[in-house]
Amino acid sequence: MSAHALVIAPNWIGEAVMAQPLLALLRQRDPGLRIDALCVSRTAPVFAAMPEVGRVLPAPERAGGLPRLAARLRLGWTLRAHNYRRAYLLAGSSGSMLPALAAGIPERIGHAGDAHRLLLNRTHEAPASGALPLLERYARLAFEPGEPLPGKVPAPRLMRRPDRERAVRAQFGLAEGGPLILLCPGAEHGTARRWPTRHFATLASLLCDEWPEADIVVLGSAAERATATEIAALSGQPVRNLVGQTGVDEALALVSQAAGVVSGDSGMMHLAAAFGRPQVAVFGATDPRRAPPLSPRAHVEWLHLQCSPCFGHDCAFGHADCLAHIAPTTVFESLSKAMRFEPAGTRPIH
Repeated sequence: MSAHALVIAPNWIGEAVMAQPLLALLRQRDPGLRIDALCVSRTAPVFAAMPEVGRVLPAPERAGGLPRLAARLRLGWTLRAHNYRRAYLLAGSSGSMLPALAAGIPERIGHAGDAHRLLLNRTHEAPASGALPLLERYARLAFEPGEPLPGKVPAPRLMRRPDRERAVRAQFGLAEGGPLILLCPGAEHGTARRWPTRHFATLASLLCDEWPEADIVVLGSAAERATATEIAALSGQPVRNLVGQTGVDEALALVSQAAGVVSGDSGMMHLAAAFGRPQVAVFGATDPRRAPPLSPRAHVEWLHLQCSPCFGHDCAFGHADCLAHIAPTTVFESLSKAMRFEPAGTRPIH
């Protein structure tokens, strides 16, 4: 009888993408292993796109106190029927492993931390913050604590769903078979991580001139709606604003078929890389050496000024030169190379 494992998924899209190589390593070490993923709604479509995942199970959404505790205990009782032998903890919130404990899963694997230590029985030491890329941190859970990784961790890869891609194109009235170029201006953690709106607008105009047959689409969450409206207006071009109109599932279907993607350091960046799409990732306050888009078709634009990376939410000097001085023409040229599958060799990451 094959073993059955449960992955308790992280709650953010970029982190979810970084988990896929762990699943590939688990399957490589045990080809008969069946893997299910326990996910919040935000990351469920990402895990559904992983070939190693059998079932995606809904995790309790954000709530506080006794209601959330009760929901986790009830979930644990329902999980007993699946007879999981192992649970891998990737979520960072306190109590995320509680359903696995309530389900009686005998082997509970994760990194040591104040919130989880008593719930784990195969514990990996937690590296210092930023000392180990998240990709490798997750991948180490496939091995015994203290055991070194046997080689380079594979890059994340997600499966395309052509039927879903066509359906989403039709849903939003996008030309079937035509080029689709996505602009993703969102940044979860402040203005110091967001390329200026005016630069996105200029880029949209350049793209429309170069590829008049393409659908230029602004994509993101409802929080970026005003930004996307401004991009479309300033560009003076027929840019499609789908910000706030797509769920994660529709966003995946658009990203997976894109001819080009431009984003900041965001979950969209990692999705584009995992689907192997031509892309440009614009970095400002964060460091592409720590969590770059892992794809041969990804180009990174980063000035690495003296004050960057600062990892701040807002620029301490008020100018955000690390982003403002990355010109739209530079990103346009970089995306053109990525779309022609030319390597990024002119501006290396130091």
